Order: sequence, then structure tokens, then C-alpha cells
Amino acid sequence: MEEKKNLLTYAGLKKLEDELHDLKVVKRKEVAEKIKEAREQGDLSENAEYDAAKDEQRDIEARIEEIEKILKNAEVVVEDEVDLDRISVGCKVKVYDYEFEEEMELKLVGSTEANSLEGKISNESPVGKALIGAHTGDVVEVEMPMGIMKYKVLEIQRNV
Repeated sequence: MEEKKNLLTYAGLKKLEDELHDLKVVKRKEVAEKIKEAREQGDLSENAEYDAAKDEQRDIEARIEEIEKILKNAEVVVEDEVDLDRISVGCKVKVYDYEFEEEMELKLVGSTEANSLEGKISNESPVGKALIGAHTGDVVEVEMPMGIMKYKVLEIQRNV
């Protein structure tokens, strides 16, 4: 089965590449030093520092593997080439939320970059799916567990 493409903005790609480099170059060395120091303390069977360092090493290796898998299947959205006639990944969108009677600014990103605290929503989320393809002036409805939410698209910009 072919793996799905991970849509990433250039900023998201750079962030993952930087994290991968930090994990491989800095964190691996730090945890290896912790393991070495813990080994020098003698009996490993009751050595909490050794166990903690081994757990940290396992977590680092798992994250490295996860990032490499994401990057292997990455498709970078070139934000300069985003079509501003309709919403797509890489857009910054201003919408009017009818329920809360307020304007919101959302950035449409791939699922690996999504962070609601930063206003970055995934193209795979219910709101993201509803907004993809919409034009300025369109009203989109999103089926949510608490009912149907309505948003009016006010403006579409490049996410730069």
C-alpha cells in the first residue's frame, strides 16, 4: 500500500529538518554521555539514571524514525505559487465565525504541522476539509459533534 503524502509548507519542512539534525547531532551525543556516566556507577540492575537514559535514547530514536518517515513522503507546498482564487494548503484565510460572531485568521497546513494554538489547521481536519476549494465570499458549513458551524470566507492570502 502506498503511503500518503505529507503536505508541508517550507517552514514546516525546515522545522522538521532542524529538529532531525538536533536529534542526530546533539541529543544522541548527550544521551550517549548519560549512558556512559551511568555505566561507570557500577551495578546497572538498580541504576535509575541508566534506565532513564536508555528510555530517553529509545524516545530519541523513535522520533528520528518518525521524522525520517514524514520527510520521506513529504510534498512541499510552494506558498508563492498558491492560487489565491480558492483555498488550498499554504493559504492564510480570514473567515467570519457565525456562532461566535468574530473574525478568525487560519493557516491551512498539512496534518504534521497543525497547531490550533498558532491558528494552523490541518487540511484533514473537518474545518480544513470544508475550507479547501472555497472562494472569497463563500459560506462553508462544517459538521461538528456540537452541531453545524458556519464560516464565511472573507479573504485568502499567501501564508508568508
